[in-house]
Amino acid sequence: MKTLFIRKENIPAWFSALRAAHDRILAPVRKNERVVEFAPVDTLDQVASDYVQTTRSAKEALFPRTEVLFSYRKEGREVEVEDFDPSGVPNTLLWQVRPCDAASVFPLDAVFNWDYRDKLYNTRRERTAIVAVSCAKADGACFCTAVGGGPGSTAGSDILLTYTPEGAIAELSTEKGERLVALSQALFEPSDGKDKEKYLAPLPAAFDREQLRARLEGMFDSPVWKQQSERCLGCGACAYVCPTCSCFDIQDRSAGQTGQRLRCWDSCGFALFTQHTSGHNPRPTQATRWRQRLLHKFSYMPQRLKALGCTGCGRCSRACPVDMNLKDHLVSIADTK
Repeated sequence: MKTLFIRKENIPAWFSALRAAHDRILAPVRKNERVVEFAPVDTLDQVASDYVQTTRSAKEALFPRTEVLFSYRKEGREVEVEDFDPSGVPNTLLWQVRPCDAASVFPLDAVFNWDYRDKLYNTRRERTAIVAVSCAKADGACFCTAVGGGPGSTAGSDILLTYTPEGAIAELSTEKGERLVALSQALFEPSDGKDKEKYLAPLPAAFDREQLRARLEGMFDSPVWKQQSERCLGCGACAYVCPTCSCFDIQDRSAGQTGQRLRCWDSCGFALFTQHTSGHNPRPTQATRWRQRLLHKFSYMPQRLKALGCTGCGRCSRACPVDMNLKDHLVSIADTK
């Protein structure tokens, strides 16, 4: 890893060079007093500041809410199929991503490559660069330090920026990150051992993740799932804002002689997610669906994919209309005797 420093007066010029080198830059943009969303930007002054976290994650740049797998056209007895065209994927820079969002690429990589290489996901992944920014503050929903991350974690980013009063410490983790700096190499200087730690939000680990995994292994039939899920509405807001949720559904859309096969976001929290055509549902209650959500993220994925299915961003807790705080539920499970 290489560490450099860029003075604050030089950051706009570097940003302009980055914009010229990419089809689009997606960055946090303030929509109103409460909502900050990733959106296309052209200049640095469009980027939001003074916020803890965006409302939704940056996942959509790699795994869109709806995407076309292939299209078809029928002419008589002939069917012409048009496959996914990688050339249509934009060269994208994700700017000012929080470390918990940057780290989400690891579980997504695992899911979309464990049994076959998903060309749609991987094309977007290869054409996306990530410039993350350290967290100077956190709120009560954040728990990245309990799941292996941190306010200044470089995991998943090509460059991590930590802002200081004079500029930003830039930690380059990948060759992609080095190419981003090379666009304006003269604007960077040696970091001279600048310490980023004093600029990071203090965030003690809320629970011991290994202790949590050990508890979960014997809790499949525990009454805790019913107790914790009693408030759950099954609305799916948690999955919608999550940077690591990857459940999807396949839909066919036709119009006369043409049509498309679509991949759309879904959620294991929905009753129809496991509904069989026979009418049988192996997860018939919200308790069984809540159990699946937590066991999948914190037990099954680490066992099978060697990747934790949560980065501790806290969005699910912020988005939940009935205040089902995931961190609090995990703490109670980890502390169970």
